[in-house]
Amino acid sequence: MARRLRCFRRVFETDHGKIAAGRETASLARHFRGNDEGHVIREQLRSRFFAFLRRVLATDDAREMLFALRQESNGGRPAVEMEKLDGGALPYADLGPAEAAPAMAPASGPVFITGRFRSGSTLVWNLFRHVPGVTSYYEPFNERRWFDPVSRGGAVDRTHLGVEDYWAEYNGLTELGRYFDPQWKFRDLYMAPAAWNLPMQRYIETMIARARGRAVLQFNEMDFRLGWLRARFPSVPILHVYRHPRDQWCSTLLGAARSAAQCRLREFAPVDGFYLLAWARDLRHTFPFLTLTEDAFAYELYYQIWLLSYRLGRLHASASLAMEDLIADPTAGIRTLLGAAGMPQVPIEPLVALVKPVPIGKWRECASAEWFQAIESRVHADLTAYARGLRLAPEV
Repeated sequence: MARRLRCFRRVFETDHGKIAAGRETASLARHFRGNDEGHVIREQLRSRFFAFLRRVLATDDAREMLFALRQESNGGRPAVEMEKLDGGALPYADLGPAEAAPAMAPASGPVFITGRFRSGSTLVWNLFRHVPGVTSYYEPFNERRWFDPVSRGGAVDRTHLGVEDYWAEYNGLTELGRYFDPQWKFRDLYMAPAAWNLPMQRYIETMIARARGRAVLQFNEMDFRLGWLRARFPSVPILHVYRHPRDQWCSTLLGAARSAAQCRLREFAPVDGFYLLAWARDLRHTFPFLTLTEDAFAYELYYQIWLLSYRLGRLHASASLAMEDLIADPTAGIRTLLGAAGMPQVPIEPLVALVKPVPIGKWRECASAEWFQAIESRVHADLTAYARGLRLAPEV
């Protein structure tokens, strides 16, 4: 299929190919125009053609072709929020200054948590899991389908300290299978505020409605959909947790961190345990500057997505908290989370005991500061240029 699509692309992109296609279409139109006997045949051919076309357009190759054509014609101005991603401070001394204090939230209703993989989002989920009167849902879009006892299995990541299972809150919620789509984890990862996805909305609404007490939903696949989430649930507080990108990068590589931290994209697939390549292929249709060339360092692509995720989190969240701050001062960090969630009355002492020390700065075992800084500076320059271009582009 891929070979046929590449051949089709080369033929269609030539002027001769376009002219020939136009002549063939005109010839078929003349043959069938006014011919009543050909009506049935025409409808059958049309139905088969569009069925085939839908199958072709569902492939990654076809999406790449459409994306390339869109780029060539300068079509489809990105959403207005993209123009805001270049501003604001960064949260680390070697990346930028710290952030402002969070706002308070109402004392009822659900709460959303958003964070990248290996950012500390599981710790935040587990804290709320131990709050009385709260049902805390872990990764609702996870491909293990927590509501299905057969598919979810029994495995638990032992780096998630103090966690014995992820699925207790989903018991009895098999109705979620009516709405669940495993492609939510890999496709259409960016959703603008006006995007339409009724099954996803109903899925979230069902969990909120079925929760015992207040519902807390912890997402790892919502960071590029926060505009949509905010538009659909405007009064719900969003808590954004993030981690220093260098430590987080090495954490995603697990046991291969020292050997793979400086690898190129062509070498990265065997250690891609957290969907970086799949996410990049999808997000590139919205963010065309994402680096997917094989000789580029994999960390460049990782940092591009980390930075975009961080900016979008700060743009839409009610409160943002660094994992490092939560580890260093659990009392203050938990007060921030509970205050933003509208739960300032919750006793903090039992929750503080759940926060365990995590090594900070282990990225120094993987590469030098100069190596990381060179890549990060290039990414910042690219994002600045892209955002500036959006501001200068005329409205369409």
